[in-house]
Amino acid sequence: MGKTVYANALARSLLITAGIASSTFSSGALSAPSGETLVNSKCTACHAPKADGQLDRISDSRRTPEGWDMTVARMGYAHGVKLTREERGAIVKYLSDNYGLAPEETEHYRYIIDRTPSVVEHAENQLVFDTCARCHSYGRIAVQRRTEDDWRKLVHFHLGQFPAIEIQAGGRDRNWFEIATGDVARTLGNIYSYESAAWSKWKAMKAADASGQWRVVGRKPGRGDYQGEARIERSGDDRYRIEMTLHYADGKTETSSGNAIVYTGHEWRGTVQQGGREINQIFNLLDGGKALTGRWFETDNDAIGGTLRAVRMGDAPAVLSITPTAVRAGSSGRLTVNGVGLGGDVDLGGVKVTKVVKRSADQVVVDYVAPASLGTGEVAVKIGGTSAPMPLATYARIDHVKVTPEHPMARVGGNGGSMPKVPAQLEAVAFANGPDGKPDTDDDVRLGVMPAKWSVANLNPVAAKMRDTEFAGHITQDGLFVPNGAGPNPKRKFGTNNAGELKVTATVRDGDRDVSGSAALIVTVQRFNDPPIR
Repeated sequence: MGKTVYANALARSLLITAGIASSTFSSGALSAPSGETLVNSKCTACHAPKADGQLDRISDSRRTPEGWDMTVARMGYAHGVKLTREERGAIVKYLSDNYGLAPEETEHYRYIIDRTPSVVEHAENQLVFDTCARCHSYGRIAVQRRTEDDWRKLVHFHLGQFPAIEIQAGGRDRNWFEIATGDVARTLGNIYSYESAAWSKWKAMKAADASGQWRVVGRKPGRGDYQGEARIERSGDDRYRIEMTLHYADGKTETSSGNAIVYTGHEWRGTVQQGGREINQIFNLLDGGKALTGRWFETDNDAIGGTLRAVRMGDAPAVLSITPTAVRAGSSGRLTVNGVGLGGDVDLGGVKVTKVVKRSADQVVVDYVAPASLGTGEVAVKIGGTSAPMPLATYARIDHVKVTPEHPMARVGGNGGSMPKVPAQLEAVAFANGPDGKPDTDDDVRLGVMPAKWSVANLNPVAAKMRDTEFAGHITQDGLFVPNGAGPNPKRKFGTNNAGELKVTATVRDGDRDVSGSAALIVTVQRFNDPPIR
């Protein structure tokens, strides 16, 4: 039990999620031995050099910074390797830079790295999913690259560390070990192989410099869209100081400042103070250092955060966002276009621009009139010779509403325990039916997030009998569901925890009518083992 608690404590305080970016700026970090020197002195006692000079196991796999930090943490609590915080950071940096992943190799699995909440996975390979994703996410597998032999050794490691693995999660219905060391290891060695064209190409590229002035747009669910500016200054090799100003659509402004470090030439990890809270940034530095994309979240509450997209000022003209994302036929209003290098006439397709209220190189604000004859569909937005990558939706009426995430989950916590509550931030997304006139088909037109009234009800008869709405938590009118404290609760039947099965409903006002959408919200117990990559 003691080792399990220690391992969990390490997992929850991993440098990546607890501020590795800021820790590397201490004087100790700058004077610490190089990562290569530390790997050769600390790791070779067990990972002996092979004939080609590569280190056994270490040189046979590639991972994200979080993946390498989890490995280094395990070397400490499982094998007694003693490292200072600065030494651990230097080792993770070296391993990530030399044995990392190219941007293309993580593209479809950023959700597992940036901790996007309540994602339902779709497996790339069903055999791997059935064998491995019974215990952890598929994404955790997909952000690793190994030789076939090392994938096989990983199976042996699993069995050595977790002897019950063959029979847990329904594993008794098959010869798990034979399948895992045979077909699964061969499949993993093929689809997630150590060698790849993407990695070879990435290693040959010149490292990008992120310093400069940036134009920023994004969205914080529950709060709304924002746009702003960022100044990034180099403070060392792959280390930066970042200052941001975010202007939200509700008229409020937030400032952000802190430090960041770039791993593998593109994996941006920052820790900043923003809006009075400590925030972690998990971004991708792409296009030769011309673009930053990703997610940021509260350090102690990764369910609450926002998305970000940024481009360097002075580069090619670009439209980054349009607010609102949809206009109703027969209506008039104001529309804002954010970007860089914006110049020339504003063209909203069939939507008429009546007045240019404000214009600059990075923002254009116009008044518009959408003709009543305008049908449901999408129109292109152009400013001068610059076309927006996203269309402006047009609609006659809202036909249906979806609650996102579509499969939300919250967790009880606090109440004197070590694990905090995990809320669920929900939004109401409106849609118009496409030409087929049917909802939930491929031709639906997404209108975007709409203001909504929120309510919760018991999901099923069992939930009603257990009075889940009374005990599981409450929802605010900005779509934030806040679970109740951890139990057990003596007021509940059987003294059970404050878990529950709820139906959460968002009601959007559309003219003189209401349109509602619902989702099942599961309120469950704490996650006591919560590593950076789940």
